[in-house]
Amino acid sequence: MSLVLENTETDTRTRILLVAERLFREIGYQKTTVADIAKVLKMSPANVYRFFDSKAAIHEGVATRLMGEVEAAAVTIAAEPLSPKDRLREILATIHHMNSERYVGDAKLHDMVAVAMEENWDICDAHVARLGAVIGQVIGEGVAAGEFKPGDVELTARCVCIAMCRFFHPQMIAQCSANEKQVDVPLDHMIEFLIGAISIPKSS
Repeated sequence: MSLVLENTETDTRTRILLVAERLFREIGYQKTTVADIAKVLKMSPANVYRFFDSKAAIHEGVATRLMGEVEAAAVTIAAEPLSPKDRLREILATIHHMNSERYVGDAKLHDMVAVAMEENWDICDAHVARLGAVIGQVIGEGVAAGEFKPGDVELTARCVCIAMCRFFHPQMIAQCSANEKQVDVPLDHMIEFLIGAISIPKSS
């Protein structure tokens, strides 16, 4: 396959995913058909099926792309010239804000994510694993810098991710936001609690 042809096919796949995401937002995942996507792109459904063998595959591609944006933001923060504590603080807050703004405020996109979690749990697991790896990297650097307690870095990162689940998981964010009687903890307090739990106490 020539480079030009490969780039053209990649561009077409990206266009399909962008249009699909737009339609998922406008009319909902369940109501959107491959024919709808093809019509906006001015191509035949058969041509769309050349790139994605099913609507579920398009759905997986859209979900993966959205999750990839969160992962990219975390990677960017992990490379910033800040202390490990500050980078970890920013990563945890950014993951929450990105998921909250994109999924909770958009009911139709939220429904798409709910379906992704029910039908494509593997991609969700992979997403969580990649975020955990970035968080683990920052924690490891904090251990090396004497900011965080030494120990099993991978396990510590997993504990942090689980503790932040209420702030990371789109459905849990939505449920907690909708339930006024929910006894909740502010995001900043949870982040500071976790950072304090893994930090080496300052000597008096």
